[in-house]
Amino acid sequence: MPRFLPALATLALLASATGLPAPASAQEKAAPSVGTDTLKPGAPAHQPYLTDALVPDTVAILPPPPASHSAAEAADRAAFNATRALKGTTRWELAAADVAEGAAAILDNFACVLGTKLDQARVPTLMTLLERARLDIARGTRGPKVHYRRLRPFVGNEAPICVQRTQQLTDSYSYPSGHASQGWAYALIMASLVPEKASAILVRGRAYGESRVVCGVHWMSDVEAGRTNGAAIVAALQANATFRADLERARADLGKAMASGGPVPDQAHCAREEAASRMPEL
Repeated sequence: MPRFLPALATLALLASATGLPAPASAQEKAAPSVGTDTLKPGAPAHQPYLTDALVPDTVAILPPPPASHSAAEAADRAAFNATRALKGTTRWELAAADVAEGAAAILDNFACVLGTKLDQARVPTLMTLLERARLDIARGTRGPKVHYRRLRPFVGNEAPICVQRTQQLTDSYSYPSGHASQGWAYALIMASLVPEKASAILVRGRAYGESRVVCGVHWMSDVEAGRTNGAAIVAALQANATFRADLERARADLGKAMASGGPVPDQAHCAREEAASRMPEL
């Protein structure tokens, strides 16, 4: 039996929940690519940490996406169909908010978990670390996307999704999920930086990836592969001396910023976010 089925009983409960505040542009912009949007477009581009020779062969590491007419593909389709019922709920609003990606978005995504809103200007070494790592994540994601060329779940139907349908999004490939790859990699990095909050950070990172299923732009197996993909990239990064040195600088950077405090996130928002994040796996 597909693992997401036990979660279907929660749909009615989620439907009655108060929605999370989502950015006004969330419904107007297509899901961005993991390889685009730099922190400061006018600044010199960051360089990835890993050389071509040291980037993990993610085509070899990841299993192929589910075969046509297989039980795994049926489970993917059932998850997509079931989560369309989440439109208008707290979980749907969280998925729309989770369309944002990149180093700046990570501070917003983890604000409730960290207990404070951090201005990116206060943690410059952390931002640089995440932006450089993002380039490695993008390279590790691009290979299997192009290799498998899997279509996204909304292609060929009119089912609701949490972003605007665009040709660019339709023409991009689904396996693995770049958002899930990035979200899980960032969650692993943040968990290592703030180990006392590691469990909550990883819960949020998992939910960030699953938002792609709720949003209707990825299959569940895309998200599962994205987590494996992100973990493989982080494992390779840990072997890089420059990354490790930057990680320690970012640890000090983040520690000082958290110790000095900042605006406390809206607690009602955080309660809704936590409830949505705790939804059983689809």
